[in-house]
Amino acid sequence: MFSWLRSDDRRRKDPEVFQTVSEGLKKLYRTKLLPLEEHYRFHEFHSPALEDADFDNKPMVLLVGQYSTGKTTFIRYLLEQDFPGMRIGPEPTTDSFIAVMQGDVEGIIPGNALVVDPKKPFRKLNAFGNAFLNRFVCAQLPNPVLESISVIDTPGILSGEKQRISRDNRKLFEAEEQDLFRDIQSLPRNAALRKLNDLIKRARLAKVHAYIISSLKKEMPSVFGKDNKKKELVNNLAEIYGQIEREHQISPGDFPNLKRMQDQLQAQDFSKFQPLKSKLLEVVDDMLAHDIAQLMVLVRQEETQRPAQIVKGGAFEGTLHGPFGHGYGEGAGEGIDDAEWVVARDKPMYDEIFYTLSPVDGKITGANAKKEMVRSKLPNSVLGKIWKLADIDKDGMLDDEEFALANHLIKVKLEGHELPNELPAHLIPPSKRKATE
Repeated sequence: MFSWLRSDDRRRKDPEVFQTVSEGLKKLYRTKLLPLEEHYRFHEFHSPALEDADFDNKPMVLLVGQYSTGKTTFIRYLLEQDFPGMRIGPEPTTDSFIAVMQGDVEGIIPGNALVVDPKKPFRKLNAFGNAFLNRFVCAQLPNPVLESISVIDTPGILSGEKQRISRDNRKLFEAEEQDLFRDIQSLPRNAALRKLNDLIKRARLAKVHAYIISSLKKEMPSVFGKDNKKKELVNNLAEIYGQIEREHQISPGDFPNLKRMQDQLQAQDFSKFQPLKSKLLEVVDDMLAHDIAQLMVLVRQEETQRPAQIVKGGAFEGTLHGPFGHGYGEGAGEGIDDAEWVVARDKPMYDEIFYTLSPVDGKITGANAKKEMVRSKLPNSVLGKIWKLADIDKDGMLDDEEFALANHLIKVKLEGHELPNELPAHLIPPSKRKATE
């Protein structure tokens, strides 16, 4: 009979059910977080309200740096084609912000038209006016890389003398290149989780903002002395932060920057602030406690059900496989295309050591092998991995080929290369290749 009295309790216990992460994020924001933001004028202090495009659009890579350091060239390298509006030269050439995005037909969309398109995540840039919008365009073109990410090119920064120190270290440069490629390629895979994380951070900030605004409202006089009280409250904002932190058990890291908040409050009319409305905060708490957990499960489900979500096409196609892939033919990959076993080159030297270690029936014990291997001064964990790779027949002993292989792998590690998790086929001793097939 009185079940309607408990409807709010049931809603708190039963999380929302969503079909997709994107749908869930949009609904949670519109129905649970946005009302709190609007009630306490969050958008005037922190960031504008989110729109559907903020949840639906692809990850973006923003390139920032001094002029003529290769930002535009890097984009062209990734895409392996020119894009509309691209200009490359030795001195400042890119004088606009260019959003390079996927499109069926090549073309440029001017900034003023771009910020009124609800399908693009740029509507909030309208606040910067024509001074910015006249230097902001979207370059659209069909490209496989842009099916997964968008890239923002920016004007060069005129700051200080250019870096004149050069380092001739190809291996380090290529390793860093591969790390960058892997980071960019993984952006689509983690996009939903990042958006969920951003929504959580926004909700925590919105809660703290509500406590700050309502506390200021509570301290304001109803009639006289408003201006003096406002100045006093702004000057004592640090104390208000501390009081809120203690009263609501909020981490100091969740509070907005004190100085910036004080500057923003100077221009605000405190009489328009709203008092604390517990129900709005309870809805957000319920979202964080229950609905977010449901979305986390959905994120994992989407990750397992979909094929690997990585950036494809352009320069990414040639970075993993083939003779021009990173590290091909180096380290443990040395000799991969040779007809002869690569370890055989140094085997006579390793054989001399092998026969000083008292082999029995053509094999040395683990204890005798250890005496020689520890001379490398490699950590025991590394030597243990080398032993596991070299002891191909897993008998706890090494014959002359296995001992030579162990020394080859020690050499690989000492030269700064990583050891493989499994022994590559070209490193298996010739006499043992049939046994391992």
